[in-house]
Amino acid sequence: MNELVIELTEISPQEFFGQQNANIELLKKYFPKLKIVARGNKIKVFGDEELLEEFDKRFDELTNQFAKYNKLDENMIERILTSTSKADYISSSSSGDVLVHGVSGRLIKAQTANQRRMVDATKVDDMVFAIGPAGTGKTYTGVALAVKALKEKQVRRIILTRPAVEAGENLGFLPGDLKEKLDPYMQPLYDALRDMIPSEKLEKYIEDGTIQIAPMAFMRGRTLDNAFVILDEAQNTTHAQMKMFLTRMGKNAKFLLTGDPGQIDLPRRVISGLKEALLILKNVEGISIIYLDDKDVIRHKLVKKVIDAYQNIEHQNQF
Repeated sequence: MNELVIELTEISPQEFFGQQNANIELLKKYFPKLKIVARGNKIKVFGDEELLEEFDKRFDELTNQFAKYNKLDENMIERILTSTSKADYISSSSSGDVLVHGVSGRLIKAQTANQRRMVDATKVDDMVFAIGPAGTGKTYTGVALAVKALKEKQVRRIILTRPAVEAGENLGFLPGDLKEKLDPYMQPLYDALRDMIPSEKLEKYIEDGTIQIAPMAFMRGRTLDNAFVILDEAQNTTHAQMKMFLTRMGKNAKFLLTGDPGQIDLPRRVISGLKEALLILKNVEGISIIYLDDKDVIRHKLVKKVIDAYQNIEHQNQF
């Protein structure tokens, strides 16, 4: 049996290994045929030569990542261990930059390869579709891009919209004033904004119309210019709603549409406007379509496992 000995000299072994050697346990999970022993600042690995070479390569990538960012969480370890190239997890010099300096000094940036592709796409094209399952940061990254554009005076306003499909876009029967009726459907957008803009300033922006949050029904008849416009949960639009929204685009506008075709809440036999648009517009110049997947999940580690489990059963049900 071959042996590989790695000595950590430039970084803290305790921080790199994680609490109770959690990161080492994760390595063991991904390299089950290797025996991995961590003691002090050394790691000894036993196994076949080919596997040891692969382990050495991945471990070097992990240590480089830790040295650069002074942290290494489970999501990053998984991305590095499962990636096919460094482009899948390393920030480029431009798109990896901080998008927004959020509340309490929080630095908000694209965290995964596909989120960075979203950032790059909005620099090139005025209309971008970001497609992927829950937890992949589509909406959050999109709101950060919108706030960045507003702060840099690239646009004069931000318009955020969602189809209020649970209320059938007919909000008359709900109790309370209009804002109270809309807020439950718009909460994820408010949550993202609160991370990026101090509460007093956010309230002022909403009051003076600099930031507008409304269901799709309120988009009809408008021309949306000098704005960064986000349509969230786009999979729940109908054909007519999607066509109406896309044709609202005015001068100096950026349109970002996010959605998960696997979570459609429309009535049966109603075609998703998002699915249709992806087919119709896939070859149109000036429109980018970015697909995110489970490698981009940045919520709790269980979210990725939940997505995988559902994908397995949904795949089985297709046959």
